[in-house]
Amino acid sequence: MLPKKNHLLILFLVGMLLFVAVFPFPTSDQTDGDTSENASAAAVSKSSTALGEYEDYLEAKTAEVLKQVDGVGEVTVMITLKSGGQKIIEKDQSGSSQTTEEEDSEGGTRTVEENTSDKTSIYEQESDGSSTPYVSKELSPEIEGVVVIADGGGNAVVAQNITEAVQALFGVEAHKIKIMKRA
Repeated sequence: MLPKKNHLLILFLVGMLLFVAVFPFPTSDQTDGDTSENASAAAVSKSSTALGEYEDYLEAKTAEVLKQVDGVGEVTVMITLKSGGQKIIEKDQSGSSQTTEEEDSEGGTRTVEENTSDKTSIYEQESDGSSTPYVSKELSPEIEGVVVIADGGGNAVVAQNITEAVQALFGVEAHKIKIMKRA
């Protein structure tokens, strides 16, 4: 058995080792990682900018349409998106199926089915020589909710007309649409 001082020394050294392992010193590899993090942050920023532009476009078009409805008056629209759009990548699919029926010496039969499938993405050549996946379909972002502030928002008939128009345009449930009277 080790003396009590040695136990404390060992615990202290293990603690220091854990501290160094958890908080490593920066190296040149980590600064390279910071650069890639900045690049991915820029990509996220670019996609969020595109989503913001899409939201602005939808809000402007919706406000333009609603202004023309009798009793609505001046209108402001806010639309929130649930998520970004989705791109469906075209894939080549191939597959095969093989069935084997075996009979043993005692008269029993056994059927073995073997199915294989393979999917590979289709790429298209860009003018600069790079290849990108071929997008067969692009889905618009899903709308989470809509707020409409209108001069006529206090009138129940006008509010119902606005709600029905937003539902028709975006397929959003009525409980995700809020109509308010402009102050």
